[in-house]
Formats: sequence, C-alpha cells, structure tokens
Amino acid sequence: MADSSVQIIPLGRLWLMLLPPAVVVFILMRWSLEPRQAMVAIVRMLVQLLLVGYGLVFIFESDASWVVLAVLLVMVSVSSWIALRTVPGRRPGLYWRACAAIAVGGGISFILVTQFVLELTPWYYARYAIPLAGMIFANAMTSVSLAAERVFAELDRGADYNEARRTALGAALIPITNAMLAVGLVSLPGMMTGQILSGIDPLLAVRYQIMVMCMVYAAAGLAAAGFLVAIRSDAT
Repeated sequence: MADSSVQIIPLGRLWLMLLPPAVVVFILMRWSLEPRQAMVAIVRMLVQLLLVGYGLVFIFESDASWVVLAVLLVMVSVSSWIALRTVPGRRPGLYWRACAAIAVGGGISFILVTQFVLELTPWYYARYAIPLAGMIFANAMTSVSLAAERVFAELDRGADYNEARRTALGAALIPITNAMLAVGLVSLPGMMTGQILSGIDPLLAVRYQIMVMCMVYAAAGLAAAGFLVAIRSDAT
C-alpha cells in the first residue's frame, strides 16, 4: 500500500534547491547579461512565499468572507500592475482597463468553479477559493501581459487594429495552449502532482486537473480578449 503521508522537506535540504538558480545567475554574469532581475526574482520569491505561508494560516483560520474578498482584491490589483510591465510607458493609462479585464475574465471562471462545480460551503471557503483564485488570476495576468506587448508592437509597425488584435490574442494564448497540449504527455501539472504526492486517487486528481485546465484557459482567453477590446480607443 502506498504511503499517503506527505514527505517532509527539512530546511537544510530545501536550501539545496537554491544552488541551480545560483548557477543560472552565474551564467548570466559570465555571458554579460544583467543578473539583477533574476536575483531580485529569486529573493522576492523566497520572501513572498514565506510571508504567504504565514498569511494563509491566518486566512484559513479566520473563516471570514471579508478576508477572502480582500485577498481577491489584492490579487487582481497586483496582477494587473505586473501584467503591464511589458508596456511600462503605457502602464498608468492602461491600469484600470487591465484590472477590469483580469477581474471579469478571471471572475467568470472563479465563480463557475467555486459556486457551480465545487459548490463550496461557505461560498468563500478559503482553503479552496484562495489557491484556485491564484491560478486563475495568474494565468489571466500572463495572457494580458503578452497581449499588451504584442498588440502595441504590431500597432507600432503599422498594422491596423483588427490585425494587431488577432495577432496579440494568438500570442497571449500560446503558453496555456502549450500547457494543454503537453499535459499528461510531457508534464503532470502542479496541482495534480501535489494531490498525487499527498495520496489522492490519481483518477480524482485527473478530474481536478481537467477543471483547472479549463478554468485557466477560459480566464486567459477572456482576460486577453477583454483587454484588447478595452484598449481599442488607444489603438485607433
């Protein structure tokens, strides 16, 4: 019988995983590339995950709808700002439209999954709602970021809005489309892997992963399309 307990990772061995990223930073330096962004990303990842670990303990124990809503608001606000890093000069003017696109595009998937597929009780059950929202808004953020970069690149080279929009939407969906094509053949996604490692029946894990892939694809597509529609006045 398989052991259903989760393997504990001692901190002493966890730090070993910093060695491969350190090698990548060293290569960047040797190849005369700027390593600062990579180093900042690594440090931010460590700090943010440590903080979120403590934060999630509080959120899961609070059992308060306003706490979950506040977290969702922060997710949308921060993801919208990060999404526009590909067009820094246009960030202030596009921020609220990115917010709306991510909130609506991701919100549709979030409500469908939490209220109609999983039927969470209470509706804001944080242990499910927060991780699912994180996946949804992260994918919406990435698609908006790619769409923003590509649409303005196409417009700057003289393409008309409809052509630029079409190209941008296709580019925005490349990462999630590749993930859907590769799932099960090349990769076992994070949520499915985590469930299997924790002892969940693989067939149940597959159902969850199908749900996740559908929700993030819809969030990415709807958010990117909404953003591209919202910026039409800037593009024409």
